[in-house]
Amino acid sequence: MREWLKSLMREDRKAIGEDIKTAQFGWPLGMPLIRKLETGVWEIRSRTSQGIARVLFTVEGHTMVLLHGFIKKSRKTPRSELNTARQRLLELRKE
Repeated sequence: MREWLKSLMREDRKAIGEDIKTAQFGWPLGMPLIRKLETGVWEIRSRTSQGIARVLFTVEGHTMVLLHGFIKKSRKTPRSELNTARQRLLELRKE
């Protein structure tokens, strides 16, 4: 997740960071910023210069854990992106 954020332009990182902060301190929130994808996985929607960024996250106790981020290019969330978040969630819950 950190490498993906670092690869983005500064303005895009700032926009995503502000949306993450809004989600973190305003939790629970809903549309248009946050949408539940499935049990335990939500997405934050951010506008960037490259398109719409998605940050997939979970909440463990009182902690928001960022699982995966990507620039969305299609209407539906790609299965491969969701699978990456699912895998990271499973690894998190094993610890």
